[in-house]
Amino acid sequence: MGRSRPTRVVGNLPFAVTSFVGRQREIREVRELLASARLVTLTGVGGVGKTRLANEVAAASGRSFPDGVWLVDLSGVGDADLVAQTVLTSLAIVDVSNRSIEEQLIEHLADLQALIVLDNCEHLIDACSALCNLLLRSCAGLRILTTSRELLGLAGEHVYTVPTLSMPSPYDPVTLGALAAYDAPTMLVERARAVRPDLTLTERDADVLVRVCERLDGIPLAIELAASRLRSLSLSAVLDRLEDRFMLLAGSIRAAVPRQRTLRALIDWSYELCRPTEQLLWERLSVFSGGFTLAAAEGVCAGPDLPRECILDLIDHLVAQSILAPVPTDGPPRYRMLETIREYGWHRLTERDETDAMCKRHCDHYLALAERLAGAWNGPGQAAGLAELRAEFDNLQAALDWATSTPTAAREALALVTALRYHWCADGFLGEGRRWTDRALRVSDDICPELVSALWVTGWVRLLLGDIEGATEALDQCAAGAAAIGDRHSLGWVSCLRGTAEAFPGRLAPAIAAFEQTVADYSDDDDVVCMTLFQLAMAQAHAGDRRAGATARRGIELADQQDERWTKSYSLWALGYDQYVRGDYDMAVESTRAALKIQREFNDHVGAALMMELLAWIAAARGEYHHAARLMGAVGSVWRRIGTSITAFGPQLDAQHSACERTLTQSLRQAEQRAETARGAALDHAQAIRYALDPSQTAQEPDEQHDSKLTTRERQVAEFVAQGLSNRQIAARLVLSPRTVDRHLENILCKLGYSSRAQIAAWTAHSHRVQ
Repeated sequence: MGRSRPTRVVGNLPFAVTSFVGRQREIREVRELLASARLVTLTGVGGVGKTRLANEVAAASGRSFPDGVWLVDLSGVGDADLVAQTVLTSLAIVDVSNRSIEEQLIEHLADLQALIVLDNCEHLIDACSALCNLLLRSCAGLRILTTSRELLGLAGEHVYTVPTLSMPSPYDPVTLGALAAYDAPTMLVERARAVRPDLTLTERDADVLVRVCERLDGIPLAIELAASRLRSLSLSAVLDRLEDRFMLLAGSIRAAVPRQRTLRALIDWSYELCRPTEQLLWERLSVFSGGFTLAAAEGVCAGPDLPRECILDLIDHLVAQSILAPVPTDGPPRYRMLETIREYGWHRLTERDETDAMCKRHCDHYLALAERLAGAWNGPGQAAGLAELRAEFDNLQAALDWATSTPTAAREALALVTALRYHWCADGFLGEGRRWTDRALRVSDDICPELVSALWVTGWVRLLLGDIEGATEALDQCAAGAAAIGDRHSLGWVSCLRGTAEAFPGRLAPAIAAFEQTVADYSDDDDVVCMTLFQLAMAQAHAGDRRAGATARRGIELADQQDERWTKSYSLWALGYDQYVRGDYDMAVESTRAALKIQREFNDHVGAALMMELLAWIAAARGEYHHAARLMGAVGSVWRRIGTSITAFGPQLDAQHSACERTLTQSLRQAEQRAETARGAALDHAQAIRYALDPSQTAQEPDEQHDSKLTTRERQVAEFVAQGLSNRQIAARLVLSPRTVDRHLENILCKLGYSSRAQIAAWTAHSHRVQ
């Protein structure tokens, strides 16, 4: 029997940086609920561990959802209108469609068996409820697991109240051995030993352990914070501080339930144990959304009362106190706050009356970042710059939200949507670009340089979304404003994009004339000329103009002079297309693959799809029908994921697409064509590009490639992960320390190229099937 294809578990679950203590009963019960209910809400007091439990349930459920388990973190989303967009982005759906976000989500999820974890819904409850209702009614195979302090209130919603960690009752024996059966003291000891590896406990400490956990009500977040104090305090000292503090605060917030009073008291206590400068930095850091870099903290939070050179040391102190957590990254140092901690800091910042000033400084910082990257676009570092913007997605959203809702920040809003133009148009965020450019234009009526620039960016975004009428309107307004203030750069972009508006509907003569005029009039503007040359080459190739190849090579040469990559890939694509229509198939493949290799550096799904289409057409023309059919299946899947088709890019390309399909239908048996198309459609985006560049790469299944890379011990750990065991349980089975198991798991994820336990479980299951 032939080997079955592996079940590819996709998703974006984060890899936990700390061990997960206990909760096996809760995981099992929530999984049982998900087996019968399509909407399950985890509720409970703040800090009780709803998010962590949801992640563990999702990781353990990976094999039940072959189309993926996806985490959507709403903690940094302040605008209800952005809930659906956040889901779209978290599911890695590239938004380049003119349809509504909801329509794109429904089309993507309609036939999938998937689980979405919608985390931190309480501040967006109405929007989350409406979206869940719509998706569940439209997508039969979808399950949704939410975490929220407030119920969504939907019919069919199953509620699971997350309990606090287990503790012994007053009648249970209190010995160190007996306490190992309870989660709260076990977690406190594990976390304490993380900050004090030399911590030793005796039987006399057992009673103190229990009393500390009782004062903390078994709340995981409270235990985390208390454990950090054991770096410098004894257990008895921690108990004394807790008892005194809780008695002091017992009557200050009577409306809150006891657990909420406990958590607030503990955070108050942690806050007051900080030095004044640490408190001030904690408050100011709360302006960030989704984490921040050290450079951002220094740029936004420093001032006369908080010297820049002190920020690093203060961050280190806050990390040691569990106020901040380092975020694993290959880039610059990055940190994140738990949402409860961030909200606390924000309330304190409000009391200090600094929120407006900090929001302004936050926006200014990310505007400067975006403008720096945009200004350096035509040169090396394009892909790295776009990756930096993707990493700051939440902060960019927060800055845009503040700027577009603050009347005095209208110019900042316009400048920011302009500076993010390559983020919108070259990095798969067209839908975001449309929403934010439209919103920024609504807050400004006065002609100013920022408005003029934002108008041509708006025109560019609308063109790529197929809204030629809306784009023309924006370009006309931009031309009038640019002429009035003498903005030659904007006039150059208008000239180029007017050619695009002619080219997309197939009006080749006026398109060529507009592009040629742009190159002639703005030859000193590299930004404009680079964008114009590859479009001129394509239009000339469509028109049978023999100058097309020379024009494309001119674009490649100009890009190489500046070490520019993105437009170079499109110029190579245009050169490949011209070679294809002239029958030089070998050179066409070489040029197009060179273009596609560059596209691997970017998140530009449109560009990659166009290049894979061309490779499919060339393959069909050379008689490589099976290869062409698989490529057509792969690229068809890409077009569906991004919500558009090749039709949007002109009748000439659409005609080539149709001709290729006819050739395959005439040259292959129906079953053969269907099978190859299905194989191509099963490839994800990266696999599709890899296949297009080298078809032999898919001859070996991923599992075969990785199987030999795992050591015997790593395979044992993978087996236990597949059985749903926690790291602590695996350590007990293999007689290893939890830290050793953590390292093995990190190695497995790295070797297999995975990001979640669910993917390891699916890989292990497939390995058994093919043996």
